[in-house]
Amino acid sequence: MKAESVKQIEGILEKCVTGALKRTKENKSFRPFHEALLTKEMVNASSFERSFSTSFGQGPIEEISKIVAVDSGHIVTRQKETIVNVYKGAIDEIERISSGLRSGELKPNWERELKNIQAFQKGDTVVRRVLSDLHLEKNNNHVFISIKTVKPNLDQTEKAKKDLLLLKAHNPKFETYFGLFYNPGGPKKTDYNWSIPSKIFDMINDPVVLIGEDYWDKLGGKGTYTKLLEIFARVGSKTRNEILSL
Repeated sequence: MKAESVKQIEGILEKCVTGALKRTKENKSFRPFHEALLTKEMVNASSFERSFSTSFGQGPIEEISKIVAVDSGHIVTRQKETIVNVYKGAIDEIERISSGLRSGELKPNWERELKNIQAFQKGDTVVRRVLSDLHLEKNNNHVFISIKTVKPNLDQTEKAKKDLLLLKAHNPKFETYFGLFYNPGGPKKTDYNWSIPSKIFDMINDPVVLIGEDYWDKLGGKGTYTKLLEIFARVGSKTRNEILSL
């Protein structure tokens, strides 16, 4: 990764940490029972972590993702609007799939779902607008990624699935992905254990799902995930003492 890209990522991380420190110091509250039971240091650390997690949300992750993808040679757009023109039969099939998955009548299977919607090749068409968190272009290849929190709710997941299916119905050559920037269950994709999105995607087997290492390496090439952890650790070594002194 280029030095300038690393510097940009470090700047985002330092800003998130500095902002969380400032908010924690400004919003300290007296909680004698918590402090008696847990210690003052633990209570302050908990307050800081909540503040940091709030600031280190969708925006910073999207921006770091963009930096990584640009570094690897992509033209990148955040919040990319795409107007799709899709056969009405495919629209109806996407709604049928979504309803069946949500109710539990269907089990998720990305390849089967693609085959079903792409079977519609004639009839009236419908125009829809799709907003993608990240769009990558390189060598005339278009990649669309819906980035979600690592424990997305059912509505978020269903909306993402519909958008990705609409993009594939519009142009089968598009690459589409449902991306989670880390795996809360463990280091491997098979460790993912948050059950809610598993109603909509097969989180373990669907190729459309990118989690943790797979997500970052898709953006920046093999080894990107490891490199990012090193960058985070380096920034952490500079900010940790101030956090501990809260």
